[in-house]
Amino acid sequence: MLTLATAGCGVLPMREAAPPPATTTPPSNAPTTSGPPATATASGQAAQPALAETRGTETPNLKVEVVGLNRVKAKHLITQIRLSNTGTEKVSWAADMGDRTRPLGTMAWASGIGVLDAQTRTWILPYQPADSPCLCTDQKRDGLDHFIDPGQSITLYAILPAPSGNPASTTVVTPVAPPMLNVPISDQPPTGDFPDPDAQPVTPITRRLILPSESLDKSEETADDGKDLQINLSSDVLFAIDKATLTTQAKSIMTRTARLIDASPATVVTVAGHADSTGNHAINDPLSLRRAQAVQRALTAQLSKDGVRFQAKGYGSRRPLYDNDSDEGKRRNRRVTVTFPKPQPPAQQPATTTSPGATGLTATTKADGQPITMQIAGLRRLPGGLGLLTYNITNQGSAETWFNDLHHAQDWEAYKYQAASNVRLTDITAGRQYLPARLEVPTDDGMDYYCACTDVSGVRISTEKFAPGQTRAFWNLFALPDTTDTLKVKIGPFRDLQVPIQ
Repeated sequence: MLTLATAGCGVLPMREAAPPPATTTPPSNAPTTSGPPATATASGQAAQPALAETRGTETPNLKVEVVGLNRVKAKHLITQIRLSNTGTEKVSWAADMGDRTRPLGTMAWASGIGVLDAQTRTWILPYQPADSPCLCTDQKRDGLDHFIDPGQSITLYAILPAPSGNPASTTVVTPVAPPMLNVPISDQPPTGDFPDPDAQPVTPITRRLILPSESLDKSEETADDGKDLQINLSSDVLFAIDKATLTTQAKSIMTRTARLIDASPATVVTVAGHADSTGNHAINDPLSLRRAQAVQRALTAQLSKDGVRFQAKGYGSRRPLYDNDSDEGKRRNRRVTVTFPKPQPPAQQPATTTSPGATGLTATTKADGQPITMQIAGLRRLPGGLGLLTYNITNQGSAETWFNDLHHAQDWEAYKYQAASNVRLTDITAGRQYLPARLEVPTDDGMDYYCACTDVSGVRISTEKFAPGQTRAFWNLFALPDTTDTLKVKIGPFRDLQVPIQ
């Protein structure tokens, strides 16, 4: 067994691997290969049983399995992922498994392996040591090839902070496939040798998960990060052009916002006015401040509780959320943002441990003349008010085609890269629409946002390319309302589907 501890690093306690069986008989339809039947890496024997399994989106012949999930010292998590090539051609893995939310230089690290912390609404990634991008498998250091041969397997590892609240299971995420739900966490030592994160300086790498939704009348958009609510009120609805006097339509919006503040533990509420790029700072700055002050006065008048202090500011066009090059982006940037601690949610439903999958939820369209079908695989409720939508898209035609409609969403400008973001969930009764979740990443000059969904850019740019008969699996994370068990799902140009929440 290869030792992965770097020079000078301590090694975590380990559990000896069970001896492999004396003989292995491959299935009769297994591809003919030379060498051993699987590539065992330092994270354990390839014969370890799988705790969860999924398939790669860009490469369906790539089987992704969790073969180890161990909590050590009550604060670290050792994650082991086995990648198996079930096809007849070589499969690349090194660049595909990298974390797309930060520059890594050489894309040879398993830095994209992570878990969802439902309690804190964070996406947890491997620690970053001072002298390397990731406390995880490195293709060069660990002597792995860039490719996995047909019929072969490799096992990768990543060491990251354990999710909060000491959960018995968690959701495991990778860049290459849909998330794996309800993976049990063991408190026994892992099988294999792993570097100890306490033996060297390491930096935790986490991404805040932002859950946006909006009213169907486009009057407001809400972003929920599990701690605060950020409500972007549309200036087009609140005010006339170049005015700072609230319209009659604004009254109901102020009433709803005030009720949310009353239900929250808020003692301080910030109100920030914003403009699009039209005009100049001399016009936009004072107008955005007057609008923020008008909203503050209206909310103060409608609050039922005492002890709430407001802070009103005007930022003009300096803090756009969207690209100002489009009319839609400008409309969304004209806003007054109200931010305060999130109201306490109702009791959460536990995540389902078995999900039979939705049936009969299919729709069809065409891409470059080829028939394309879509089938909903499931809409599953996760802890923390989260939901996971999975769906399969198949080229039913006789020629290769691209299906680019998956990233042609109205808010595509909000994301750093193209992703399968052209998906909406709608609660008709509540008049509310849910947008794909976002990963928030601080930068030197602000924030970048990445879609918490299937990536269709960078090394995964061919994800929307389908051969005849080819099927690919896609996914999106959303907030889910607590008050309904069925939502309308709209995916790209496909027809609307009423989908039950499992």
